[in-house]
Amino acid sequence: MERRPVIICILSLIGARPQFIKEAIVGAELRKAGIDEVLVNTGQHYDANMSDVFIEGLSIKTPDYNLGVGSGSHAYQTATTMLRLEEVVLKERPDMIMVYGDTNATVAGALVGSKLKIPVAHVEAGLRQHPKDMPEEINRVVTDHISSLLFCPTEKAVDNLEKEGITKGVHFVGDVMYDLFVKMRESLDISKTLSNYSLVREKYILATLHRDFNTDDRSRLKNILEAMNEVSKKIKVVLPIHPRTRKAISVNGYEDLTKDITILDPLPYSDMMSLLIGSKKVITDSGGLQKEAYFAGVPALVMMPDTGWIELVEADWNVLVDADKDLIIDKAFSHEAPANAPANLYGDGRAGKKIAEIIVGFQL
Repeated sequence: MERRPVIICILSLIGARPQFIKEAIVGAELRKAGIDEVLVNTGQHYDANMSDVFIEGLSIKTPDYNLGVGSGSHAYQTATTMLRLEEVVLKERPDMIMVYGDTNATVAGALVGSKLKIPVAHVEAGLRQHPKDMPEEINRVVTDHISSLLFCPTEKAVDNLEKEGITKGVHFVGDVMYDLFVKMRESLDISKTLSNYSLVREKYILATLHRDFNTDDRSRLKNILEAMNEVSKKIKVVLPIHPRTRKAISVNGYEDLTKDITILDPLPYSDMMSLLIGSKKVITDSGGLQKEAYFAGVPALVMMPDTGWIELVEADWNVLVDADKDLIIDKAFSHEAPANAPANLYGDGRAGKKIAEIIVGFQL
């Protein structure tokens, strides 16, 4: 008789771009392993350009539920997700809840599972960074301490958990986003995509800007936009813009600071990766993109005071520039990728398969 997994049904919670990307890989592997999946979209990205475009472009199964949470304060998003998710969990009775990354949805899903005594699996566990009061860091720490399975993307993440006394259920599997990058790269038509956006390979810098500590602080936002605009006078800066950033620019009257920046709507994954691979450099405050830049062989300037992907900074592949206008401008032209960058920092491209295998063997 064919062996059935102990875990028969998993509820997976997604809501932000990196979570859609990870779900594309992990969800497929769970289904291959014979595990039923209830997919719940928080609706955090209520803009179709930030959610539907990823669901369609990555062939993710249509979510079974959309919680319609939308935007709001951290308290609103976390609490509303918990209230609406709890109803779904009580109805579906999953054997495990899977959460991804470090968003408000992540910690909300983990808390719901913990309170209902349902095991929680955390994909991308063990990342740590300063400042310790940033919302993403709080979400990570809380989620890790109440999860039963902790899937770490790097060896450093395993070490971080051990320092906090977390050793049970910890697994180094590699990075799921690297799985997808490896899978999708061969299918990308980079030349065609660059032509569609009137771009020439290595003649532009790809930028993203969305962290609330950058968009909601007028001074930081002004410094960053002034820096990007100054850089764009010498090399084109392409900015696929997040709804939060577009709103912040409008509210603060900073439209003039973007006059030389090439602003695009949010891009499908395949287009974003094509633009990334074709770029000269990356300027970003995205945790996912600073890592994808390494996958693509492109160095990145990270507009954060610290990063969870510190191994890339230690390898001199990426450089921390925070919101320092002069430093951003300087490093945009002076920073180059090292000749001998470390390889395989994020596993072997089989993280999703390893996650599914571990879940199949998990004992309730």
